[in-house]
Amino acid sequence: MLEQRSLIGPKDFTLEELDELFKLTEQIEHDKDFLRESCRGKLLATLFFEPSTRTRLSFEAAMLRLGGSCLGFAEPASSSAAKGESLADTIRVVSAYADLIVMRNPKEGAALLAKRYSQVPVINAGDGGHHHPTQTLTDLVTIKQLVGRFNGIKVGFCGDLKFGRTVHSLTEALARYPDVELFFISPDELGVPSYITNELKVSNIQYTETDRLEKVIGELDVLYMTRVQRERFLNEGEYLRLKDSYILTAEKMKGAKERMIILHPLPRVNEIDIELDADPRAAYFKQAEYGMYVRMALIACTLGAFKPSVL
Repeated sequence: MLEQRSLIGPKDFTLEELDELFKLTEQIEHDKDFLRESCRGKLLATLFFEPSTRTRLSFEAAMLRLGGSCLGFAEPASSSAAKGESLADTIRVVSAYADLIVMRNPKEGAALLAKRYSQVPVINAGDGGHHHPTQTLTDLVTIKQLVGRFNGIKVGFCGDLKFGRTVHSLTEALARYPDVELFFISPDELGVPSYITNELKVSNIQYTETDRLEKVIGELDVLYMTRVQRERFLNEGEYLRLKDSYILTAEKMKGAKERMIILHPLPRVNEIDIELDADPRAAYFKQAEYGMYVRMALIACTLGAFKPSVL
């Protein structure tokens, strides 16, 4: 049962639970009134210690569409964290006010700490460069809807793979499916962390590391682009040197499959040329839309407003 369960990492739910969650997401997408008012009287607290557009607003939109209400803050300066309050104390207090907490924090492990001190379920909306499990749900739903399968797909991750928590989470999630092949495309300085590749080796998942997108783009079913994250760099010069390492253009897309899809967790800076927005393979805005539907499904199940057979 997902009811009253926290979501901290990408493997907190079984594959069977994910499948049921995705079926519910699809039902919500096709029937906008399904589950409307199902969370009336419930409160969602959104605690965002880092900037967010899509994640915070999609969670709030999801809760409002379910008939519930929202409270919280969009930056730490507007909370008592600015006065030195500990995260543990913040969570103790807010969990007495709300039925569910969604939190983003720049420190790795913050979501797990919040879960420890909360009276209500906690959903991790990103903890530093570690994990972003609801973005992973969004990514998986998009792949399922547009590619039609997980088994046997070839997925390329391009850009900042060192600090990209969306990449780390999705990699771990995809490694649970049979015959998946992964391609990591980045400069050496922004390569995928060794703890990720070590897990892939243990899981016997085939992967390739390269610094050239053109070399592998023709093999991919999914290309997952990421921005170089300025906020993760301690050295501004290093960021400026690497920020334009990979820019996806129409010319590069000539080598891609006709039915390959382009994903991006957004925000986009300049790593995808805007001329590609009209390409039918560009799925990143549809991906953002799916984010609201899957978060509606997640909230409804967590708060007990909907109970699929295996959840």
